[in-house]
Amino acid sequence: MSCIYDDSYISGHKSLVSAVHDISDAKISIQIAHTGSQVYTDKYEPIGPSPLTDPISKRTARELSLTEIEEIIESFAEAGRRAYESEYDMVQLHAAHGYLLSDFISPFSNKRTDEYGGDIKNRIKIIIEIFNRIKDKVGKNFPIIIKLNTIDYLKNGLTIDDGKEVTKMLVNTGFAAIEPSSGRTDIRISKGKTYPSVILKSEEDENYFLPNAKVLKPITKDCALILMGGVRNPISAEDYLKNGIVDFVSMSRPLIYEPDLPNRWKNGDLSLPLCNYCTACFGTGLRGSVHCIVKKKLEKKKQREQ
Repeated sequence: MSCIYDDSYISGHKSLVSAVHDISDAKISIQIAHTGSQVYTDKYEPIGPSPLTDPISKRTARELSLTEIEEIIESFAEAGRRAYESEYDMVQLHAAHGYLLSDFISPFSNKRTDEYGGDIKNRIKIIIEIFNRIKDKVGKNFPIIIKLNTIDYLKNGLTIDDGKEVTKMLVNTGFAAIEPSSGRTDIRISKGKTYPSVILKSEEDENYFLPNAKVLKPITKDCALILMGGVRNPISAEDYLKNGIVDFVSMSRPLIYEPDLPNRWKNGDLSLPLCNYCTACFGTGLRGSVHCIVKKKLEKKKQREQ
């Protein structure tokens, strides 16, 4: 990952932002994340709002003290300040997928009885404090957006009704956009729940978080709503935007294979992405730089044939 936990990284981020702004009118954001309990290296200790054993690493997160929570809030805020000084157009908080901030939101992973646990208002307190701390450092006009778990698909986890309540509170806090997501690695221990498949086998598998987005849209009148999850058809995506079902669409895997995909669509080639959504790229990120294994194999094959 690129890092922004120290001022020494600002110059590098400035160069990246400048390169983007120099060649287009596109906006660029940095996403600030803390993996929390999902630490897959012995170099770091897994931590969380409450002790929780990760089903992949088999390691149990240590419960954070109030002093440590305050340090983490300040660290997020300082990262936001560095993003602002690097001239990013906005900053996104990652509060999904069982990472630290979503662990605080979910009753599955947050069993605290102090001011950061219990009811939903307490469980999202850390996010609101990070938001306010960043605003205090950079001013009120710098947009802060959030990738947010709105349902866990887990027994004793976050429900969509919880997600609606969290979304409403974060809209009222002043977030500029919300990107609703779902799920976590702990999904494998869930019983009787159906989690949308991220491996797309048919058209029916696409846009798998659209039902959740439709539920949340009426709550986000004062905040942009971003659709993510299996977005791959430019025609249907355009329809969602024109009809006000969502305000933006978000993609990741197709752009790993085909970085120029938005320009291809913009220039009239509306064929589907070359990405087949096999999700093998996820594993590359755990081992090093993210890349498309399928594309890499095809490129090697072409080289051999030449």
